[in-house]
Order: sequence, then structure tokens, then C-alpha cells
Amino acid sequence: MIKHSFLVTKSHNRLIFNVKKSLLLVFISFFILSCGEEKKIDCVYASNVVEIYMQEQEDSWNEGDLEGFMKHYWKSDSLRFIGKSGLNHGWQKTLDNYKKSYKTQEEMGTLKFTNKSMDILGEETIFVIGEWHLKRDETLEDLQGMYSLIWQKKNGTWVIITDHSS
Repeated sequence: MIKHSFLVTKSHNRLIFNVKKSLLLVFISFFILSCGEEKKIDCVYASNVVEIYMQEQEDSWNEGDLEGFMKHYWKSDSLRFIGKSGLNHGWQKTLDNYKKSYKTQEEMGTLKFTNKSMDILGEETIFVIGEWHLKRDETLEDLQGMYSLIWQKKNGTWVIITDHSS
């Protein structure tokens, strides 16, 4: 009888331990899944913000407003822009180059961005690849090319920190 009582107690303790362990695993799983959902929502929100900002850039360009177009670039000397003239640093230098290349509304034409991919690289970094097209009147050729952008959250705002357009 003592042997039987010992087995029942040992079996009972093992059952209680397994129930506790199972409950702990359920709570940990629930916590992990809920955190994952929150991050997914943040990622969707961030990618929507970037899409909206790029639409604002398109609109500013099409209105002939280069300063408005540059609004979502990082206003820093550390901004990197890679284009046909190579690597340039700085927000002001980038704006000056745009002003040199596009002196009139006719030269600016109508800009259209088409994003091909948007990758969330972290909570505060998004990598975008796409195509740009400038529709211009018959006297000027249309222009088009590809871009890759690194968007980063700086002081709570999404900005382009690197633009490689060709």
C-alpha cells in the first residue's frame, strides 16, 4: 500500500507540474503572438506613411514645388543621394542639384512613382525599390529610371536618408 500511495503522489505531482508547464507555455505563446500582431500593425502603418509621403512628393513635384518635394528627405548634411553625377551628401546640395537640373515646370514634367518592393528592415528602417517616370511635352524627352530609397524614422518622422536614383 505504501508503494501504491507513493506512485499516486508522484503521478499526481507530475500531472500538476505538466498542467503548470502547459499553462505557462500558453501564456508565453499568447504574449509572443500578441507582440507579433502589434509589430505587424506598426509595419503596416509605417509602410502606409511612406506611401503617403511618396504621393506628397509626387504632388509637390508636379506642382513645380521642389522644396515641397524635398520635405520628406532628411534635412541633414548626412543625407546621401546617388545619381548620374555620383554620390552627393546633404539636403541643400540635393535641392541645389534638382534646381540646376530642372529649371522650369516644363523640364520637371509630370512625375509618377511606381514602388516595386517595400521591405521593413527594422522598427525604424524601410527599404523601397521602384521606378520613376517623368512625362514631358513633345519638345522634351520623357525620362525614366529606377530608385532605391532608405527611409528611416528620425525624431518620430519618416524621412529618406539615402536615395539612389538612376
